Amino acid sequence: MRKLSLEMKYKRAGWAFVAPASLLIFILSFYPMLRSFILSLQAGLGNNLHFAGLRNYIRLFEDDKFRAAVSNVLIYFVFQVPIMLFTALILASILNDKNLKYKGLFRTLIFLPCVTSLVSSALIFKSLFSLDGLVNTLLISWGFLSGPKNWLMDPFWARVIVILTITWRWTGYNTVFFLAGLQNIDSSIYEAAHIDGANSIQTFFRITLPQLKPVILLTAIMSTNGTLQLFDEVKNLTGGGPGNATLTVSQYIYNLSFVYNPQFGYASAVSYAILIMVAILSFIQIKVGDKEK
Repeated sequence: MRKLSLEMKYKRAGWAFVAPASLLIFILSFYPMLRSFILSLQAGLGNNLHFAGLRNYIRLFEDDKFRAAVSNVLIYFVFQVPIMLFTALILASILNDKNLKYKGLFRTLIFLPCVTSLVSSALIFKSLFSLDGLVNTLLISWGFLSGPKNWLMDPFWARVIVILTITWRWTGYNTVFFLAGLQNIDSSIYEAAHIDGANSIQTFFRITLPQLKPVILLTAIMSTNGTLQLFDEVKNLTGGGPGNATLTVSQYIYNLSFVYNPQFGYASAVSYAILIMVAILSFIQIKVGDKEK
């Protein structure tokens, strides 16, 4: 009985520590999610809210702006995430070199963009690619352009600039994860591989990548989540334009709620569409990452 009583005391103490955090998570996360789901089944505003069933979800398949927003975030996901993760992996490999001098300086410089606020990073690139910005000035002086180009009003280049902005902002963040993973790989594995005659490319693909598999999976899932919920950079850089060429799903939710005639029920349905997209892509990445070679 004494042992059971002591065990019960430990359990109660554990629940006492966990309860406040669990309560806050429920109040600030799960309850809003539940309310949002209920709202997604309703239409109208204020006291005129009424049950609409699946009408808001059916509307998703008929909404051209929603399809454009989904298409844009998928373009960002397909092109930006692999480029960013590959660049981060290369930078981490360079920074992990034992013979590299001024490691602290280089690590600080690579991580510095992550410290920059999202709004500031967007404004930096907006300034660079403006009509009188540095990019136009340099290209005109080098003879590549005869006059200033309005980059942000071209659908193709506007998407490219968004991708450049996100990559510049988040590559250093992922580099830290890869660097931590590389430092946890036992150096004796590389020494044994070199003794067996393996070159740098072989060790990278046969040792480094397999050992970094959990880190690659983690960064891929986080990057997918962030890209599909992209808002700040596009909002401040292009405003979703030209037209809807750079519009993201999160920005569309914002517009539905605060810019257009308020449609909170439909905006909630769109937010659950993001949740489903993130869940599906994360599930696919986990399944692919867990495959035995």
